[in-house]
Amino acid sequence: MSSEKQEYRPFLGSEIAPSVPQRARFHVLPVPWERTVSYGHGTARGPATILNASWQLESWDNGRVPAEEGICTLPPVDVTGAPEGVLDRISEAVGGILGHGSVPVVLGGEHTVTYGVVRGLLTAGIGDFGVVQIDAHADLRGSYEGDPFSHACVMRRIVEAGIPLYQLGVRAMCAEEAAAREQYGVGYLDAEILVPGGIAEFDLPAEFPEQVFFTLDVDGLDPSVIPATGTPVPGGLGWYQALSLFESMARQRRLIGFDLMELAPIPGFHSYDFAAAQLVYKLMGIQSRAAAE
Repeated sequence: MSSEKQEYRPFLGSEIAPSVPQRARFHVLPVPWERTVSYGHGTARGPATILNASWQLESWDNGRVPAEEGICTLPPVDVTGAPEGVLDRISEAVGGILGHGSVPVVLGGEHTVTYGVVRGLLTAGIGDFGVVQIDAHADLRGSYEGDPFSHACVMRRIVEAGIPLYQLGVRAMCAEEAAAREQYGVGYLDAEILVPGGIAEFDLPAEFPEQVFFTLDVDGLDPSVIPATGTPVPGGLGWYQALSLFESMARQRRLIGFDLMELAPIPGFHSYDFAAAQLVYKLMGIQSRAAAE
């Protein structure tokens, strides 16, 4: 779906005036890219839907107003053409955000978008960083349906680039991905441990980088929370558990940005759109509070 056919409203524009890039802590980057989804479709509509739903949010969050630190919503990335070109444009946009000293908040789209974001972090030369992922799937296949840039391969491309990875909430993967975890030293706490145990805090390995980029596929949450995604898997994280895990990570490391991927809106079910927008703002609040401590 072409980004020109959708309306991209500023995040939380009902509550605050959009900030100029130089004064915004958070830069929201919509990337409506959907090319390789393998089951349900509709993630190209995710970014615009989240932005629209954000107009129903309250700005107060846990004793603070994160929006007061400035939110700038950027134009959507052009997602037409070959994958390498799209990834380059995502990378360039992320580099521009970092050039302002701001926090990238990227809205997808299929999960392949995150590889473009990571390439932007690498190109910007920010130093060592790791990726922490909440997801139902490991996304560590070498290729899927003959495509190395499939959404099912995004974390494989990232670990091949030498980026440390830690996974939370995975509950669907193949033997190839289990082997890739071993090969690339991927850390993990899968859903079968986290969910029955009600685990809401965890410790990253001591050697994990001080800087962390966080990526959230909405299918990492249980479908009872957000079923609006292409590949829902039962047995996922609850709302407060997911937020607590993110907050646990934020207390341990410096969060340099985050993304939210794979929302596939279901027409007429606005609660799922609102939940995704609320999740983005909650993550902004946690990042802001952690940085202030």
